[in-house]
Amino acid sequence: MPRLLSVNVGQPRDVAWQGRTVHTSVWKAPVDGRRLVRRLDVDGDAQGDLLGHGGEQRAVLVYQVESYRYWERELGRGPMDPGQFGENFTVEGLADDEVCIGDRYRIGGAVFEVTQPRVTCFRVGVRMGEPRMAALLVAHGRPGFYLRVIEEGEVGAGDDIIRVARGPEGMTVAEIDALLYKPGHPRDRLERALRIPALSPGWQESFRAFLAQERAGGPPAGNPGLVPDAGPAPAWKGFRTMRVTRRVQESASILSLTLEAVDGSPLAVPLPGQFVVLRVRPDPAAPPVLRSYSLSDAPSAERYRMSVKHEENGVASGYLFDQVHAGDTLDVSAPRGSFTLHPGGDAVVLASAGVGATPVLAMLHALAAARSPRRVWWLFGARDRANHPFAAESRALLRALPDAHAHVRYSRPASTDRLGADFDAPGHLTPSVFEEIGVPRDADFYLCGPPAFLTDLRAGLAGQGVAPGRIHTEVFGPGPSLTPGIAPVARVHPHQPAGPAGEGPIVSFARSGLETRWSPRFQSLLELAEACDVPVRWSCRTGVCHSCESGLVSGAIRYGPEPVEPPAPGAALICCSRPEGDVVLDV
Repeated sequence: MPRLLSVNVGQPRDVAWQGRTVHTSVWKAPVDGRRLVRRLDVDGDAQGDLLGHGGEQRAVLVYQVESYRYWERELGRGPMDPGQFGENFTVEGLADDEVCIGDRYRIGGAVFEVTQPRVTCFRVGVRMGEPRMAALLVAHGRPGFYLRVIEEGEVGAGDDIIRVARGPEGMTVAEIDALLYKPGHPRDRLERALRIPALSPGWQESFRAFLAQERAGGPPAGNPGLVPDAGPAPAWKGFRTMRVTRRVQESASILSLTLEAVDGSPLAVPLPGQFVVLRVRPDPAAPPVLRSYSLSDAPSAERYRMSVKHEENGVASGYLFDQVHAGDTLDVSAPRGSFTLHPGGDAVVLASAGVGATPVLAMLHALAAARSPRRVWWLFGARDRANHPFAAESRALLRALPDAHAHVRYSRPASTDRLGADFDAPGHLTPSVFEEIGVPRDADFYLCGPPAFLTDLRAGLAGQGVAPGRIHTEVFGPGPSLTPGIAPVARVHPHQPAGPAGEGPIVSFARSGLETRWSPRFQSLLELAEACDVPVRWSCRTGVCHSCESGLVSGAIRYGPEPVEPPAPGAALICCSRPEGDVVLDV
């Protein structure tokens, strides 16, 4: 009969790691006597990162002594103490390939339910002194699992573990773990997993994303369970020379350029909301400059319209405004990005400020071209009429829709701006405006604008009860960092890495406007980005979780170690890759 060998607890602590501070409770140690297990944790224990760990579905982490012996042999380690893998319960028996999601067990005076495998996380590697550990746990099918507390009670070392109920589909922890992280995601097994009520909501959402991709048709692309909005693969790699056929000044600070293929051949039709990366050379003697700009017109195979805001001291935008004219050529990437209009019949809210109008304007074009019966709300904020781009164009598109609504706010209207004609009210576009004008909460929201604007709207809409999955945002420039457990530091503008300059290939971080040379002193493109203070996202750092998946605009990379499952075409896992030559990353 399975037995509880050790109860392990730990409090969050700050640990020095690679020049940073990690806040973690992965250090756990056995306790004597019995401990009360409550709904969210074991007495004396706490989680350091409640976004990735803890909560009702992940109250207690379990790992098996048999896996201890396996890793001692595999890693060439001596005997390891209980709690080494950050688990609360070290057990004998309960193998990952035998225990099923939904199984219920009585241990001492408490009853538990199996909810999900362990979450892949770099911190177990920090604790083990083995950076590959997160990937090894998945690759070798030994993740461990979490328990939900059904009945609170006391437990202690030596307690028997008695199964009192079997999971309804008989799907093991190892099977569920592989279904998410490893290649091969059969529809029938995904559907079976979703019939398990005990499976935690996050894992259910991931499995629904696989099924949604299958329903959408087309070849599989990456891992939608881990990166649900990766977007389609870019139509071409690198850059294509295109000719500027038209320039239009949309407002005091926004210019649109229409681009067509030099040879007149058809272009890939973008999805409404996508962007392109531009490569320009304002100084012929200097390296090229890379910038991302949204496409703002109706999706077309004949031409792209790209809209640019003239930034103060902007090298690329200044060049485009002052030196690029009709007839000139530019190097343009294929359309990319996952901020795209989703099909369906629900209401659509397109809310933006300033140049943030560009991607949602493309969505409005698509809705108008289809004469969509969906309720469409166009909400826009500008300083005044002189800084109100696409005003006549957006009004004409809204008139083509059978159920359209609009609301425009000017923060500093000029004396000549007409209330009721040019704009609907003074002030900023805030969450309270959505309630004031009756925007439905069950709509799909597409938001684009300055970072503070997006932060306020996202938080406000969530507070009004809008489901997180209905709120879609686009950020111009570097996106927000995701560095779980790392103590926050003051944000620094991206810069060249400290130390001797590299002599390898050129690595360009397009969103951050930085390029630098690769040096073998870095273990990965992620480490190089961190050394440059380029905002990055990661969790496992070993090619499992895909949090670091980034657009690979041009160039080639090599992996080491190989990821558990490759990313989507046109993307790279920067946590475990190095450049093969010059590369451009959408980071």
